[in-house]
Amino acid sequence: MAHVSFGWARGFPGRVAWAFVLAASLGLSGCMGSESRVSSRKVSRPQAVPVEPSYAAGVASPGAPLQTGGSTTIGTGPVKVALILPMSAPGQGGGVAQSMRNAADMAVSEFQGQDITLLVKDDNGTPEGARAAAQQALAEGAELIVGPVFSGSVQAAAQVARERGKPVIGFSSDASVATRGVYLLSFLVQEEVDRIVAFAAAQGRRSIAALIPETQYGRVAEARLQQAAARQGLRIAALEYYPAGQPQVGVQRLSRVIGGAAPQADALFIPDNGDGLPAVAQALQMAGFDPARVKPLGTGVWNEPRIFALPALQGGWFAAPDNRGFEAFAERYRARFNTDPIRLATLSYDAVTLAAALARMQGVQGFSDAVLTNPAGFAGADGVFRFNPDGTNARALTVQEIRNGTAVAISGAPRTLVASGT
Repeated sequence: MAHVSFGWARGFPGRVAWAFVLAASLGLSGCMGSESRVSSRKVSRPQAVPVEPSYAAGVASPGAPLQTGGSTTIGTGPVKVALILPMSAPGQGGGVAQSMRNAADMAVSEFQGQDITLLVKDDNGTPEGARAAAQQALAEGAELIVGPVFSGSVQAAAQVARERGKPVIGFSSDASVATRGVYLLSFLVQEEVDRIVAFAAAQGRRSIAALIPETQYGRVAEARLQQAAARQGLRIAALEYYPAGQPQVGVQRLSRVIGGAAPQADALFIPDNGDGLPAVAQALQMAGFDPARVKPLGTGVWNEPRIFALPALQGGWFAAPDNRGFEAFAERYRARFNTDPIRLATLSYDAVTLAAALARMQGVQGFSDAVLTNPAGFAGADGVFRFNPDGTNARALTVQEIRNGTAVAISGAPRTLVASGT
């Protein structure tokens, strides 16, 4: 099958990227490869951002000029695309929005030619604001909505868009808001759990214990763990839960399964992030946990330097996108804006570049469900991805191992996505 391979996914912005798109016909697939071993670059301590998804690797953008309220436009192309972000949301939401807006600006400028006009709308971080922003954008002729970030806002914008027969590419990681016509380009924990469990099984692990934070993320991860373990023929040796930030009692209860000279499990799954894992690691050390005997397993929220230094997680494996794509993007972002992007900024960059490419090839027909859900998928800054018919996504993910304060990719991201996922 002929395919569209976005050159920017391999680090070729500008005219080279357009040459890659122009040379291909409409069958759509990505072809970003991955070496088998890649050491991650250290960055300054990340700041967690109060959004879904909760990827914290990368830093917030301090001092970036924030445009709040109202509407702006980016580009002058014939096809109009709405970009809905929480520009004036309280807390860190506004900074997240500014970084994602900057990334969208980069995408338009790096994609040679003017194919789309971005109608940038502020949803104030609320469902009501998202509904009003979507109504305004559609009234101005938007053929596609990119964003919002929060799940309630995605739902509100999608309700308006569906009434007009327009698709949405949202950034929430709450899979419950996904449906046909409402596609999520976020980092979904479900895909990461599938990848890490499948890898653990392939490496001979047979019995998994799990230490689950009592958070929405933890609950979703646990549910997927049960499914993934069943598919791989792995035994769930024990499940323990703990209030966020208070893992001590849960670790004590689990110590009989994961401790001692002959532990009952050979892997320990912990779907917690950089805010919660230091306390978990300390409790594990106090309980005599040995990561050389019981392999720690995690998801993409492990992908940040403050986690790599934790002794209890040394040798641990986690699934995440290939770091190289974000690092190449971040280098160009810093050169343009003189600040670091947040980790989620590539989502906006990929969505806008995809919109521009599809608009150039097929105009508004490029935003049809049939094109957006082509099973071969697309190549983005974070690797190959595909929109599933139910609105969720599949991604080509690496498996990385924590070693002496860094992370090394020990299993590269697949170059293509098969029908059943990665």
